Amino acid sequence: MSDPLLTLREYAKLAPWNIRDLAALSGGILDASGVTPINAAAQSRPSDRTIRFYVTRHLMSPPEGRGTAATYNYRHLLQLLSIKLRQMEGATLATITKDITEAPGDVLEKRVASALGTLPSPEELDFRGHVAPRGRVARAVNQRAASNGGQEGSTAPAGAWYRMALDDGAEVSLRQDHPAARTAAQRQRLADRIARVVRELSAEPVS
Repeated sequence: MSDPLLTLREYAKLAPWNIRDLAALSGGILDASGVTPINAAAQSRPSDRTIRFYVTRHLMSPPEGRGTAATYNYRHLLQLLSIKLRQMEGATLATITKDITEAPGDVLEKRVASALGTLPSPEELDFRGHVAPRGRVARAVNQRAASNGGQEGSTAPAGAWYRMALDDGAEVSLRQDHPAARTAAQRQRLADRIARVVRELSAEPVS
């Protein structure tokens, strides 16, 4: 299993971003995390308007530059993800503001990585059905698609299956057109969760 903190740091290499790409990238990361919001206000994906509101409320640092030339860096991405993740837990904006302003960059980064859990790398993000980012993130996604012959994320032929090995000789089969099989990261998360259940069941005493 990949280290969420190291995977999260791969996104720093793609900075800086304009406001549109920051919104799209953060939305893709949150979707891929599989975190279920308990707060209805946190269900919406970040937008340009959301980011501007957070900057105005001092939840996020001001960008570099102004207007259409404004750019956002890795710190902004961590702040935005932290806000949405804390909202998903039901925290108020006042509480979130205090948490973010008092947390050093490395602490904030570790909190976000821990909350997101298993995270796909930038080239594995799936933006289907949403506005995709441009710039370096788009090039990473396009490079992934080209290396896979354009097959990743496309409709697989009926009857095609993935076979994923688990621990201790077990394996699970998943049809390629299943929603949980769209990306390598999703398949790995599924395999990890099933493997954990298998280990727990194996440890139970036989009655």
